[in-house]
Amino acid sequence: MTDPAQSFAKAFAACPLVAILRGLTPDEAIPVADALVEAGFTLIEVPLNSPQPYDSIAAIAAHVGDKAIVGAGTVLTIEQVDRVKAAGGTLIVSPNTDVEVIAHSVAQGLISLPGYFTPSEAFAALKAGAHGLKLFPAEGASPTFLKAQRAVLPRDVAVLAVGGITPDNMAEWRAHGADGFGLGSNLYRAGKPAADVAVSARAYVEKAR
Repeated sequence: MTDPAQSFAKAFAACPLVAILRGLTPDEAIPVADALVEAGFTLIEVPLNSPQPYDSIAAIAAHVGDKAIVGAGTVLTIEQVDRVKAAGGTLIVSPNTDVEVIAHSVAQGLISLPGYFTPSEAFAALKAGAHGLKLFPAEGASPTFLKAQRAVLPRDVAVLAVGGITPDNMAEWRAHGADGFGLGSNLYRAGKPAADVAVSARAYVEKAR
């Protein structure tokens, strides 16, 4: 079995951006995924509050193969973790710090990337086995907020800023300790054509390099 920590580290090193495809439908899944992969994305999540998310995850996972890690966002329960795995997803992203969901994801050989906001939540997530941390919602914090946290968080833990991230503010966040980013409505929103997603994706990848 592939080690999830190594898989995540490799994909994250190639492109430290997670595409958050909230509202994606199964019909859009492959064209949008192709646009992202062609732009250089290696991490793709379909939030579970999207239409038929497990179908989209299954379609993307089967289509992109080893070109990208695919999974789900807004994962709140152990049962949802199991359904994502059954669909072929290997990335589990949550908006919160639920140690049971994190530990179960890790036990199932999946990549765990939970949301956190406070140092207490961050350390609880790491103790449960999280492979990385998602500062969420980043628009409710600031780059200096993250800088203060990075003084105590392990340096080898990837921290992603998620929420309100644009190509123009990525540099400031990185200067204050963000290793990468989760990108939502500024990259993709429900119904956005794949060609337009490709343009946005390339802009983000260019700034991430």
